[in-house]
Amino acid sequence: MTKYDFTSIMERHGKDALAIDGVGHMPGAPTAPRAGFDQIPMWVADMNFPTCPTIVEAMAARLEHPAFGYFEPTDAYFSSIIDWQRTRNGVTGLEPAHIGYENGVLGGVVSALEAMAAPGDAVLVHSPTYIGFTKALERNGYRIVLSPLVSDEAGVWRMDYEDMERKIEQNHIHAAVFCSPHNPAGRVWERAELERAMALFAAHDVYVVSDEIWSDIILPGHTHIPTQSVSADARARTVALYAPSKTFNLAGLVGSYHVIYDGWLRDRATAIEEKTSYNHMNVLSMHALVGAYGPEGHEWVDELCHVLGENARYACDYIGEHFEGLDVRRPQGTYMLFVDCSRWCEAHGTALDEVLRRAWDVGVDFQDGRPFHGPCHVRVNLALPKSRVEEAFDRLSRYVFNA
Repeated sequence: MTKYDFTSIMERHGKDALAIDGVGHMPGAPTAPRAGFDQIPMWVADMNFPTCPTIVEAMAARLEHPAFGYFEPTDAYFSSIIDWQRTRNGVTGLEPAHIGYENGVLGGVVSALEAMAAPGDAVLVHSPTYIGFTKALERNGYRIVLSPLVSDEAGVWRMDYEDMERKIEQNHIHAAVFCSPHNPAGRVWERAELERAMALFAAHDVYVVSDEIWSDIILPGHTHIPTQSVSADARARTVALYAPSKTFNLAGLVGSYHVIYDGWLRDRATAIEEKTSYNHMNVLSMHALVGAYGPEGHEWVDELCHVLGENARYACDYIGEHFEGLDVRRPQGTYMLFVDCSRWCEAHGTALDEVLRRAWDVGVDFQDGRPFHGPCHVRVNLALPKSRVEEAFDRLSRYVFNA
């Protein structure tokens, strides 16, 4: 029995939900389903659960005062982040001076890279790759060098350190974008993996932007290790990016933050951000963060991770039992599956475009994985009430993979 509502099916039409209202109306979105089928939103990485009540309460309390002028972040804002990072991730020594506001994680990635590299420089990124990284880096003139993750004998995604080093040397790389936990692979990196990666980056003087926006969504049995925590050198050469937006489904409010311990690196990143004249906090997003990072927020996230763990277990077991030819690795974090359809498509003489068409036709709106560098993959959002996940997989069985 859960305290919070993770079972109700929210009506999101006309409520500023890209996952619903964008279907059939924007490039890259699923097409609208045929008559008789409703939409099951499994593409945009947001959640179909009501957010933590204390967030709404904090914003409502602020709305009682009818003035919204210029402001500065409050002590409560910084202390909430420090407490959250200490309690959830075991972080010590974090001070307000180390924390800086970011309009979004991708904006923070670009600002940090500008402090580390110049347009035209090569940047190391693991593949499969979050589509936002690809777009942000290409639009700002960086050359992406991919180092593919590899599957070990147990079917777990791993970093290929030899490939990373070879590409760092061949391309004279001095900046890397790291994703922890990894989207879309769902890996929660172990301390030894992070230590080896950061030692490699140190040996070649590679600065690191570590996107840790998924760090609160850790499925049972796993633990997030902050990249900056694995060594003194990692602490100094890494810009880490966080946000309550993924954890509490607040992307529409906008509001992320960086943690930069090294003074030289922080000064460079801050100077770049200030030149844009856009990177300013919204007062309601500040109060939302304070409401999220309080005691009830911890309890809500613990329940959320249990619910998501059950959804991931159900989905992976269903695929293994019912969909011969689909390959999936059970995620350790995030609420996304990255499903390889290659064997199924080959066995059935079917292209991925046809798989997508059939699924979208019956309202199962998962996402084309090719923009994430999955050649025959789909990316599936499991942050829905379990009844909707069950309905989605039943439709996939009847109309797509076992039709």
